[in-house]
Amino acid sequence: MPSSASAAVSVRPYRLGDREALADICVRTAHEGGDARHLYQDPGVLPAIFAEPYAVLEPGLAFVLDDGAGRAVGYILGTGDTAGFVHAFRERWLPRVAERYPAPSAPPATPGEEMAVLLHTPERMVVPGLADHPAHLHIDLLPGWQRKGYGRALMHTFLAALHARGVGAVHLSMVTANTAARAFYDRLGFRVLDVPDPGPLTYLGRSTGVAA
Repeated sequence: MPSSASAAVSVRPYRLGDREALADICVRTAHEGGDARHLYQDPGVLPAIFAEPYAVLEPGLAFVLDDGAGRAVGYILGTGDTAGFVHAFRERWLPRVAERYPAPSAPPATPGEEMAVLLHTPERMVVPGLADHPAHLHIDLLPGWQRKGYGRALMHTFLAALHARGVGAVHLSMVTANTAARAFYDRLGFRVLDVPDPGPLTYLGRSTGVAA
């Protein structure tokens, strides 16, 4: 939880020593914004999909919220080139984790198996209709650090980094049922992007060059 040292809280670039905290944040916010540990036999499959590959493959676009004592309590991660990231994910990341999280040999029957399918099909990230929004992101903060302006600070840092690279627009996907997250993105200027068959997800996007 934030303390009297909150003045020292800052957004900074990801460091290798943040990896364990990154995974923990991912798991503890993965179930519609809440803790997902009870749903998975090995919840490490979640950061293996949604957090760690970004830190490894796109470290220049990985930022954390530092609690003032060096501990990451939130992050924003992503890529400026989704198609390029998908290629790198398959060629460079998937071989690292495929043995621990093998692709199911039958239709998935558990949440873990459903996540394993996602892990082994990174091409799903290239969504028709989003070519004008080539970047994408993931942002998460531990519950005690939400609704205090830190998410906005993370987003500003990430958008500025994309803009500096000449990337004009970014998208994200979120579970439609997570209404609190949707309100956050609406306040930051994200708007719904129409994609075919979104299922339980909503796709949102915005320019990187307009102040949030």
